[in-house]
Amino acid sequence: MRYSILFTAVLAALSLSACKKETVVTTPAPTTPSPTVIAVPGPAGPAGATGATGAQAERGATGSTGATGSAGATGDTGATGGTGATGYTGATGSTGATGYTGATGATGAEGERGKSGAGTTVVVVPPSK
Repeated sequence: MRYSILFTAVLAALSLSACKKETVVTTPAPTTPSPTVIAVPGPAGPAGATGATGAQAERGATGSTGATGSAGATGDTGATGGTGATGYTGATGSTGATGYTGATGATGAEGERGKSGAGTTVVVVPPSK
């Protein structure tokens, strides 16, 4: 309700201001044209003298240290390493203990008595070591 009264008042003001008005035409007074000035450039003059060097400026104060940055993100897990080299062959084991002495063998059969030779020479060759 509050807005409808306000809306009606604004609508009435706009519709009343839209009435036909008389058009007034104003003619401007005649003016005299001013003359146009055209500048013609002449030859360039000689170069001026070099200016003096400026004074050395003072050094400014050092600025304060900036704030510490935040910690970076954790990196990705690295790739799996390659297979290691083959290990060395182990040392040779110790020699085993000496076995027991065997039992004494049976006595052999008694041989025949040798025959004497008639002028035959027997050569005995010693065993090699």
